[in-house]
Parts: sequence; structure tokens; C-alpha cells
Amino acid sequence: MAGQDHIDRFLKRLEPVAGEVGIDLDVEGVVDRVGGISRRIKRGTEAILAEHDLSIEEWQVLSRLRLYGDGRSTPGALAGDLELSSGAMTSRLDRLERRGLIRRLDDPADRRTVIVELTPAGRKAWDAAASAQARREAFFASALTKAEQRRLNALLRKLMLAFEAAEPDSGRGKK
Repeated sequence: MAGQDHIDRFLKRLEPVAGEVGIDLDVEGVVDRVGGISRRIKRGTEAILAEHDLSIEEWQVLSRLRLYGDGRSTPGALAGDLELSSGAMTSRLDRLERRGLIRRLDDPADRRTVIVELTPAGRKAWDAAASAQARREAFFASALTKAEQRRLNALLRKLMLAFEAAEPDSGRGKK
């Protein structure tokens, strides 16, 4: 092993009591490391987005719109993708619209429906933040070779599929 991280040191302290309470140290190591990496990635994402004057909540809405082929959706579809109430979605859309990153349009086919559209400024903001985030993620992943990245992806996919099978809605609308 190349060295010990703080999880190894924690597991060493846990070892004497782990068997008494039914803790599998291998499982504990996986869960603690995944959690720690997730927290660090989230902090890094928040920092990148702050540099681009975006919150994670705004980023999520812009991401959905950017990744839809035409940059359009309905507030209901966005709320469903993000698992938000209509009130929370309205609040996010209000902020983004005030900033000129999205616009609301009447649906010509149904006057009761509103279409949310990514503006050119919204697309530019998302693209710039996504590019910076991709560089940061590449830096994090550079600790692994390409073969190791592929192997880790395969193992994490296996875990994710197990979660998704146990909780069918757990993979819907994420990222």
C-alpha cells in the first residue's frame, strides 16, 4: 500500500470494537472513502460555481436545460427531474430569469403551459462553469491511470446499480 489515509487511521482505532458491534472494516472503508470523496467533490463544485456566480441549485436547472436538445422544458418537467416542489422550482426560475439566464415563454400550442428556455447568457454561463468543472475533475482523477479510472467506474457502476435496484427512483434526474 502506498500510504495510509485518515480512513486507515480511523479503521485502526475502530478495529478492536468492530467485531463486537458487527462492523465490517472493508465495508466501512468503502463507505467512508466514498463519502469523503463526495464531500470534497461537492466543495470543489461549489467553489467553481461560485467563481462563475452560480449556486448549485441554479446550476442544476441550467444543466437540465443545456442537456435538453433544444434548451427548453416546462417547469413541471424540470421540477420532476430535480425532485422539487412547484414552489421551489418557481423560486429557482424566478432567480434565473432575473439574472437573464433563462426566459419563460408562452407555449403557442397550449396557452396554459409555460416553456422555460435557456438564454444565450445562460448557455454561456453553463458552458464556462462546465469547462472549469471538467478541468477540476480531470485533476482529481489524474491520481489514477486511465485503466484504473475505467476499473473504478466499473466498480462504482456496480454499486450504483445495486442502489438503483433497491430504490427504483434513486437514479432519476440526478447529476
